[in-house]
Amino acid sequence: MLSRMAPLFGCVVLLLSVAAAKAAPARQQYIENAVLRIGIDLGSGGGVFFFSERSTRKNLLNHKDKGRLIQQSYYGGEDGTKWAGQSWRWNPVQGGDSRDTASRILDFSNDGARLYVKTAPRHWSGLKPLPEVVMEQTITLEDQVARIDFVVTYTGTERHPAHHQELPAVFIDAALPILRFYDGDKPWTGAPPRQAEPGFPNEYFKITENWAAYTNRQGWGVGVYVPGVRDITAYRHIGAGGRGPQADACSYFAPIRTFAFERPLRFEYTVWLAIGKVEEMRAKFAELRTVAKPGRFSTP
Repeated sequence: MLSRMAPLFGCVVLLLSVAAAKAAPARQQYIENAVLRIGIDLGSGGGVFFFSERSTRKNLLNHKDKGRLIQQSYYGGEDGTKWAGQSWRWNPVQGGDSRDTASRILDFSNDGARLYVKTAPRHWSGLKPLPEVVMEQTITLEDQVARIDFVVTYTGTERHPAHHQELPAVFIDAALPILRFYDGDKPWTGAPPRQAEPGFPNEYFKITENWAAYTNRQGWGVGVYVPGVRDITAYRHIGAGGRGPQADACSYFAPIRTFAFERPLRFEYTVWLAIGKVEEMRAKFAELRTVAKPGRFSTP
C-alpha cells in the first residue's frame, strides 16, 4: 500500500507547493500612474524602497539595508542595547533590525491603485520583535505626488520619555547631495529657499514651509512634505562612496516631531512625495496646504 501511495502523495505535495508559490506575493510591489512609480519591499517590512518618474524608472532612493528606506522609525528610552559602538535605545523600525532581519508583515494588499501594509516592527539594536508596536502604511498616487498615510499603534505598558521621532526616515541616492528647504519667517510667500550640503553626523534645520528636498546641483530631485512639522535632522554619509540605490553613500533627512510613548496611543500622519525642480515641487506642496492636516493622536 505504501509503495503505491507514495507517488500520489508526492504529486499532492508538489501541487500544494506550486499553489503556495502562486499565492505568495512578490517581494517587491509597485503602483504607478502616468507620472510616478513607487514600490515597497515586503522583505523589509513593507518600507518604501523605490521612487521614480514613470518615464525613466530610475530609482532615486537608497535601500542598502533595513534602516535605509522611506519608513516609520520611533525612539524611546535607553535600554542597555548598543549599535555602532554607542549606547542605543528602544527603537521600533519598520524595515527590520541592524543585523538585516526583516520585520514581519501582518497584512498586505495591492489593488493596482493602493498599496497597504501592516507591520510588526523590530528593535533596531535589540534585534527582537516589539509586539507592543504595530505600524500601518497606505500609499496612493495623486497626479504629480505620492501620498503615504502612516499609522503607529502602541499598546505597551513601559513609559518611554519624549524623543525626536522620524516622520518619516528618508534615505535618498547620494547622487542628490543638495538639501533644499525654506526656513524663513515668511512661509509660502515665494521667498527664496535655502540650500545646504549636510555633513556627518546629524545637523538640524528649520523647515517653516514643512517640506525639504534633496536635489542635484541644478535643483532637480525628490521632495517630501509633512504638514505641521517644522524641523528636520539631516546628514550625508559618504562611507565607501558610490551612487545608486544600494551604494554605501546616501543622503538622509527626517522631518522630526518630539513626543513620548508613555501610554497606549495611536498616531497617524500623512506625507507627500514629489519629483522635479524645487520650484515645481514647492508649488505643488503649497496647493496641498488646503487639504493637509498635521499628525494627530488618538486612543487605540
